[in-house]
Amino acid sequence: MKVAINRCLGGFCLSKAAYEELGIEWDGYGFKFDDDRTNPMLIEVIEKLGSEAASGSYAELKIIEIPDDIGWIIEGYDGREWISEIHRTWK
Repeated sequence: MKVAINRCLGGFCLSKAAYEELGIEWDGYGFKFDDDRTNPMLIEVIEKLGSEAASGSYAELKIIEIPDDIGWIIEGYDGREWISEIHRTWK
């Protein structure tokens, strides 16, 4: 499975060029896919344009490939993100 994440301080954000490529009206912020990082259209536009052109202000988007059969979550600090496997927790 492919997942889009942000690899720098700032936050996940698409560029205006990415919005144009997707045929979506620019919202001035670039957060349209913030809740669906596996969306095939999102993955395709980042791969087609490349990270530099697809990334919005203060973002460095990257596609990470993870096995399909694991539970995962996007974690982050100050906008820099990584993917972690979900483990069981008891309290």
